Amino acid sequence: MACKCGIERINPRIIISDAVSVLTIDGVDTLVIDIPLSTYLDGFRYGLVIAQSIPTTATIDMPVAISIGGVTTTVYPLTDCSCAQLTACAIRTRTRYPVLVSTSTTSGVFKVLGRLACSPNNNLMSLPILEAPTTIGGES
Repeated sequence: MACKCGIERINPRIIISDAVSVLTIDGVDTLVIDIPLSTYLDGFRYGLVIAQSIPTTATIDMPVAISIGGVTTTVYPLTDCSCAQLTACAIRTRTRYPVLVSTSTTSGVFKVLGRLACSPNNNLMSLPILEAPTTIGGES
């Protein structure tokens, strides 16, 4: 029996984030998680670890995206298993999320597998969004 000498390798499918920042992507403030430059294969499962603190400038309804190797000209949405865009309130720092890479002919997404703990529902009440009735002089 060979001794491993207490050294163990990290699973190559564990992705530890390099940075977490708030950037404006296509005119929308977005929480961007930057991961190391690598090839992330379609249909493969990875463990995404958000190692850095989430910036205090992030708002709870801010969409979350992934950038690769510091390149922010192309970002990939972080979605839940039903393909709904995740918002900043759904993720936690220093947490590992099982994700699946799903690609198309032009882009891709990182899908979080399973349910997210303590993730509030931010669905709108209706479409179109109706404004509350205004009152004039106390009358509605």
